[in-house]
Amino acid sequence: MGWDARQSGWPDDERGGSSSPAACRGQYRPRFHASVALSLIRTISRDRVDQLGEGLLWSARDKAVYWTDIIGQRLNRLRLADDRIDSWAMPEMIGWVIERRDAPGFIAGFQSGIAMLTLDPLTVTPLAAPEPDMTGNRLNDAVADAHGRLWLGTMPIGCDIPSGSLYRFDPDHSVTKIDTGYTVTNGPAISADGQWLYHTDSPIGRVYRFPLDQDGTVGPREDFIIFDPDWGSPDGMTVDAVGGLWIAHWGGSCISRFTPAGQRERLIALPASQITNIVFAGDALDRMFVTSAADGVDEPLGGALFEVAPGVCGLPAQQFAG
Repeated sequence: MGWDARQSGWPDDERGGSSSPAACRGQYRPRFHASVALSLIRTISRDRVDQLGEGLLWSARDKAVYWTDIIGQRLNRLRLADDRIDSWAMPEMIGWVIERRDAPGFIAGFQSGIAMLTLDPLTVTPLAAPEPDMTGNRLNDAVADAHGRLWLGTMPIGCDIPSGSLYRFDPDHSVTKIDTGYTVTNGPAISADGQWLYHTDSPIGRVYRFPLDQDGTVGPREDFIIFDPDWGSPDGMTVDAVGGLWIAHWGGSCISRFTPAGQRERLIALPASQITNIVFAGDALDRMFVTSAADGVDEPLGGALFEVAPGVCGLPAQQFAG
């Protein structure tokens, strides 16, 4: 499918400045201002949709975008040179992959824990289980920082109780619990200056931030952005080169950019309601890809992978140092 021009703008009040995942965040629609810009949107052509698309990663090494289908238990790859899509079945739910800095393959977040992953041939080597006694939980989302550490969240598979936590996974494979009491952990992202760790609890519409030191210690958690119910729920996040925080709106049919001060500066509307994750990609990091989910909705483009024109460049993806 080709590029489509769709509205990109601000909500009226901010101009200028069950067990399924669908049941976890609710269903909402965004409000648009009458005067809006246009953003080009491309729906990536492929032979399946994602039940729960997530875990976007730009690999400069492979010149490709990787992403997961958590419920479908698949890892997907889009090669930017020719739009070829490859897909691998995984042995269990997989939330994310992050490249290794000094070795081939990936670190991956599975339902049961953290593992090394190679694709050709397919191998999965367990490394750590942050919650070995909590079989009702799974890993959901993660990000690497400039020091090669991973920040990752867990959540209940049923999305029904606040049993999830935020962890740090160090290059020596040690696991440290940072925070707890989450129902749907999402997003983790590192600010452009490296001084803040962003994290969300989707059902309650909270985006938190933690002061982040170079040694990996964090300060007290702060409320950073509180979602209006009309926005949907905060899901995956990424940061651009000038410090803007981009957030996917589950149930909100859009992605938004927030300033480093937490003000909603723009949105890009998308033709699916359950938007899940965002990544900058391409050699210049000036392309943006967005995942969505088909689970729980009957929409023509639910579960599609989209490309949008962000109008700003992103930051290089960091890699795990272990």
